[in-house]
Amino acid sequence: MSHNSREKLRITNLHAFYDESHILHGIDIAVMQGELVTLLGRNGSGRSTTLKAIMNMVGKRSGEIVVNGENTMTMPAHKIAHLGLGFCPEERGIFASLSVEENLLLPPQVRSDAMSLEEIYELFPNLYERRTSQGTRLSGGEQQMLALARILRSGANILLLDEITEGLAPVIVQKLAEVLMLLKNRGLTILLVEQNFRFAAPIADRHYIMEHGHIVEEILASELSAKSELLNTYLGV
Repeated sequence: MSHNSREKLRITNLHAFYDESHILHGIDIAVMQGELVTLLGRNGSGRSTTLKAIMNMVGKRSGEIVVNGENTMTMPAHKIAHLGLGFCPEERGIFASLSVEENLLLPPQVRSDAMSLEEIYELFPNLYERRTSQGTRLSGGEQQMLALARILRSGANILLLDEITEGLAPVIVQKLAEVLMLLKNRGLTILLVEQNFRFAAPIADRHYIMEHGHIVEEILASELSAKSELLNTYLGV
């Protein structure tokens, strides 16, 4: 089977289940290197489950998920991370009792191309200023930056980001948009689950719209204005 080397992630006919609930009904997604792609949709449409299914963190799944040319369907989550996938869940997963710097020195360097502490502080000057502060003392925005930074420290180059702007002040949301654009320009690949369409629209190359565990539409950045009514129908934006 020929593999397009720029293709970082390909999902084919993915079904996912929690207990007896059938959440995803045959999802097809492809993401190329350096692309930023969003999963849009109302709550309960299956977007977060898609990210968890990619990481093999659902009850059961079927179909095919290829990461960097490798089929991951039989791999445990830690093995999948070794292929360069970094998952930033809604709960952020930082160690509240540790300082910013301790958090950044903690994660296993899963890959040799992990970002150095210096690079992280250059990307997130806020974290440099707060490097001795405990996780509990950080604002929501700083905690979100720290969660993202921890993934970059692991050497991940495909980022699965779940609702990273939720509940954050507009100035922080703007900062996160700038960081994602910088990462994209460095060649990282980003799959973003996002409620905030105004945040996602200017930075994404493509949008997949999900409803009831199906992908109902794929919209290119260049088609956004032409398809605004369609977006409104699905998202109420």
